[in-house]
Amino acid sequence: MARSLPDALRARLGVDPRALAALRVALGLLVLADLALRAGDLVAFYTDAGVLPRALLFEAYPTVGRLSLYALFGSPLWAATLFLLTAGVACALVAGYRSRLAALALFVLLLSLHTRNLLVLNAGDSLLRRLLLWGALLPLGARWGLDGGEKRDRVVSVATAGLLVQVFVVYGVNAVIKLRGEAWRSGEAVRYVFGIDALTVGLGDALAGQSWLLSLGAHAWLALLVASPLLLLATGRLRAALVGAFVGGHLFMFLTLRLGVFPLVSAAGLLVFLPPLVWDRVEAATADLRARAAGRWLPRPGGALLGRLDPPATRTVAALLLAFVLVWNASSLGLVALPAASGSVDPEQRRWDMFAPEPPKTDSWHVPVGTTADGERVDALRGGAPVFDVADSGATYPSHRWYVYLGDLRGAPALRPGLAAHLCERWDRTHASDLVRVEHVLVTRRVVLDGSAPVERRGLGTYDCP
Repeated sequence: MARSLPDALRARLGVDPRALAALRVALGLLVLADLALRAGDLVAFYTDAGVLPRALLFEAYPTVGRLSLYALFGSPLWAATLFLLTAGVACALVAGYRSRLAALALFVLLLSLHTRNLLVLNAGDSLLRRLLLWGALLPLGARWGLDGGEKRDRVVSVATAGLLVQVFVVYGVNAVIKLRGEAWRSGEAVRYVFGIDALTVGLGDALAGQSWLLSLGAHAWLALLVASPLLLLATGRLRAALVGAFVGGHLFMFLTLRLGVFPLVSAAGLLVFLPPLVWDRVEAATADLRARAAGRWLPRPGGALLGRLDPPATRTVAALLLAFVLVWNASSLGLVALPAASGSVDPEQRRWDMFAPEPPKTDSWHVPVGTTADGERVDALRGGAPVFDVADSGATYPSHRWYVYLGDLRGAPALRPGLAAHLCERWDRTHASDLVRVEHVLVTRRVVLDGSAPVERRGLGTYDCP
């Protein structure tokens, strides 16, 4: 007997409360991991002693820059305090303590962190913020958390529909953009990606020469993206299998490419698509562990402050967010034209276009050539003599955030003096001979399939030290 329309929508747009709990824990842990990775560059990226002091931030981003709590003060102590506060709220989210309020607070704190230095961001940061914002409208702590609450079998609301659509559009938009490029349809795209030494890490270095395997992977991933509407349309085992395939793809990216926590954030977002049959098995496998935890931490009744939000208000906010997601992503594909009043924010520059429509076909690394007061030429970032032809460009980047920052700096010439000033100050603290100037040199090498190309140098400017 065919299901009624309400039952069909409930099965596809509802979310198992245990999936929401898993999403809550995953997002909290990912925020903690991300903070740990950023901590080593705290001074460089988030203080006045770094590459983007507040004076330069406000000059380049007069509106967005002032949205950041990090911009209230420029000291490392203030930035470290906000890092610790963010970590504390992330722990509360993991534990399911006032989960909605914790998700909203984390959204605000991450927005502050991200707007302090836009040049170190990737798509994973954007997706993480969006998942937290949707989480603030959902009962994340109703299961497996301290909040407790009503034991519903399924959560169905405008907010659950919005969360599912938010995750789906990442793949749907990316599929459309990839189909517009020749390299993905021909199967060569992944070979180009893995030909960029600055991108490949770990297992990726070993796979870079396996052309047939990479071509097969390109076709398989494109086919999976094209099938992504089934995330919303399918149910049961088919949906679970599709989620498993996507998660497997993201784990492969995490092990092979320099993408930070982006693949893990994407995998976390997919948890909400898993059907009850998966969570039944998870609960059966973890019954003993949960029983011991329940003996120590008893969930309290009720919910967070936002749990008492008027249901009509919650539905209204969720509906507005869902409408924004649909219109914005349609505009990013050129399907809808936004009014001119939208200002300088271009949806086509903020779309889910990972390596699409064409992958990058140039490997690059940056050599800030410093000149000391003694006339010596040095690498102002890494120390030693400048080296322009390297075997592995990935080894030239101190961290993933430095890779993103230096890549984005190419399109932001007004912010390059900040890098030079930071390198000058850092060098002078640890060397007897001070730097007098820094020349920013970009070194590139075209990716040639089944071949190699010579390196080329291009100067991005010379800056006197303060």
